[in-house]
This record gives sequence, C-alpha cells and structure tokens, in this order.
Amino acid sequence: MQLANNKKIYFASDQHFGAPTAELSLPREKRFVAWLDEVKEDAEAIFLLGDLFDFWFEYKAVVPKGFVRVLGKLAEIRDSGIPIYFFVGNHDLWMEDYFQKELNIPVYHDNQEFTFGGKTFLIGHGDGKGPGDMGYKRMKKVFTNPFSKWLFRWLHPDIGVRLAQYLSVKNKLISGAEDVTFLGEDNEWLILYSKRKLETKHYNYLIFGHRHLPMKVSVGENSEYVNLGDWISYFTYGVFDGETFEIKVY
Repeated sequence: MQLANNKKIYFASDQHFGAPTAELSLPREKRFVAWLDEVKEDAEAIFLLGDLFDFWFEYKAVVPKGFVRVLGKLAEIRDSGIPIYFFVGNHDLWMEDYFQKELNIPVYHDNQEFTFGGKTFLIGHGDGKGPGDMGYKRMKKVFTNPFSKWLFRWLHPDIGVRLAQYLSVKNKLISGAEDVTFLGEDNEWLILYSKRKLETKHYNYLIFGHRHLPMKVSVGENSEYVNLGDWISYFTYGVFDGETFEIKVY
C-alpha cells in the first residue's frame, strides 16, 4: 500500500477499557475517542493491537454491554472508508466475528505482514511470543480451546462476564510491576522474538503491544522493534508517515 499525500498510519494498543471499573475507565475511553477523532483527519489506516477491552466474550446473541463511545466512533471511521485492523490480545482473545459483521473491521488472531510505502511491517499483539512465560502459553492453549469456550458460554452472561472481570483485575492482568521497567535487550522476550524473526526474513518494523511499556529498539540493519505502550499509564501511540515511525503521547 502506498500512502496518499500527507496521510499516515496510526497504531494503538492496550486500552483495557472496563478496568478496574466502568466508571474509572470512562475518562480513558473518552480520551481515546478524542484521539480517534483527531487521527481520522489524516489516517490512511488505523491498527488496534489488542486488549482494547479488559474482557470481551461473544455469546451467540450477546456481547458485553458498554463501550458505546468507542464502538460508535470505530463504526463512524470505518463507514467513512478508513481501514481499521484489529488484533486480539490476551484479554479479548475470545473475540470472534462481531467486529467483522457489525463494524466491517477484520480481526486477526496472530501476526500479520503488511507493506506501506515500501517498508515492511510485522504486526501483532505480542502475547505468548518469544522464550519463557510457559505458564501463560499453557493457559492460552486452555482458553483458546473450543471446548473451554463452549463451557464458558453455558454460564449466564451476568455471571460469566462479572467473574471474568473480577479475575482480570484481581490477578493484575492489566499490568504488573514488571511492565514499568525496561529489562534489557537480553531479557525482553519480544525483542528476542523480533531478532529471531529477522533471521529468516527482513522487516523494517516489528510492532507489538502487550508489554505496556513504550519503546523503539534497533534489532538489526534497518529494523526496529516497537512496543506501543498503553492507554492506562502512558497514553502512547505509533504513527508512520511513509518514511519514519514515531511513538507519540496523546
């Protein structure tokens, strides 16, 4: 894809709307909607890299209530013709086809490759990538198993959603203390993962969320690993203007 004159690609991740409560989450939701209103003016495309919600589950005829400002704004932007791409995170990994059917937004469950302005991108949420974190990787296999989703669907939504929201906040799955400190290139799993991916194919940018810590690190010749940060503590986003990629604060 070639960017039109003065158009940009925008990236954001880890909003975790709904946490720790709907009331406390609302100001962040309004701030994010204001950002969407601004970037739609020159956006060639918008990428949302997961954990937009702190919990999301799609029953056959029910989705979690709330988030109408964000969903309405996404619908408006998509209806205007601006492409939006959504990557599920570890908090909204039970997303299925609601975004696709209701908003015409494609949903990806793993990394995808894109080319913009002659630059190559590897884009994903980032959970379960790289070495280590075996406990989470095992847990993810359980949660993404069709039988697990079938069992959870039998819980009444009032019970299932409340239980999931409680566990998400109780276990501090939003962001732990380790997320506020750079661990060094030899200990950052997504940096190690990016370097390993570059052994078999070149990318100019490897862009992820999940880590909650905004960073841009050189991982090879003309290759940068980017983490987008979050909309809990940092309110950061990424922007590509056709030549360079920057992390900015809203």
